[in-house]
Amino acid sequence: MFPHDQAAFKSVYMAIANTEKKWILPIRDWGMILQQFLIIFEERCRI
Repeated sequence: MFPHDQAAFKSVYMAIANTEKKWILPIRDWGMILQQFLIIFEERCRI
């Protein structure tokens, strides 16, 4: 479907960017979600 990985990444990025423009509600329980990300992906998450 996509000629290379970069094309797939760009498609996902554009879909998220379009959705983000319409998003008006705050993310429920974001603090708890962020803490879980920090525990699970501590080497990837930098705050």
